[in-house]
Amino acid sequence: MTRKRYWAEFKAKVALEAIREELTTAELAKKYDIYPTMISGWKRTAIENMAAAFGSSAPAAPQISGKAVEKLHAKIGQLVIERDFLSAASRLIPGAGGKKR
Repeated sequence: MTRKRYWAEFKAKVALEAIREELTTAELAKKYDIYPTMISGWKRTAIENMAAAFGSSAPAAPQISGKAVEKLHAKIGQLVIERDFLSAASRLIPGAGGKKR
């Protein structure tokens, strides 16, 4: 027998209904065909983690390794050299006059 897995959105929906207390836990269990203990657990988890939703105002910045920064700096340097080369070469094309568009 395999265990049924529920999506986080479904758990949140059921937990929110349980918090509202418009239906009893038993009625919600019958409505969604799940065990009342699951609903109680989801409700408890939702309430415990509710403060975290209001905790930090900005998500943590992604961590970039030093190696990735070095690689990006090398790429920037390469692109600057290519730009300068193409800018100088464009002045040699008759009719272009090196004008920027």
